[in-house]
Amino acid sequence: MTEEREQGGRWSSVELRVHYAETDQMAVVYHANYVKWFETGRTEMLREAGLTYRMLEEQGVLLPVLDLAVHYRQPARYDDRIVVYTRIKDMSKLRLTYQYEVKRIMDQNEPSLPREQGELLVTGETSHAWLSQDWKPVRLDKRLPEVYEQLLALYKEGEE
Repeated sequence: MTEEREQGGRWSSVELRVHYAETDQMAVVYHANYVKWFETGRTEMLREAGLTYRMLEEQGVLLPVLDLAVHYRQPARYDDRIVVYTRIKDMSKLRLTYQYEVKRIMDQNEPSLPREQGELLVTGETSHAWLSQDWKPVRLDKRLPEVYEQLLALYKEGEE
């Protein structure tokens, strides 16, 4: 039997600790905070690749969210150590889709774990389009070919 490989790039990770201000009266993370954590994952993934949103915007391209899907499995709670895993699931010259997994590190003293470990709390995806500063679609390979190649390499890194 052939094992089916999931499509998408290499996973990037960022570790966070749940702050009291991110929880509700039940000490459970308020649902909208996961969307903020997805953004943190995207931002840090780009930073690891040598890119920043600021740099992209200064070069005249925007990457707004077109679509968001979040699937809640288990709640994160106050003071939990969590890891946000992010990867490029799909990309074209006009669009980019990120995939996310938020996991809890059970042992508070454990160093960061491989992605296969930890308790899965939330999964999600965001879809984005490359736009000019006047909100017109742009082909990233034409506008910023070096950035397109960097992202394509990040996306293809998961294929190896």
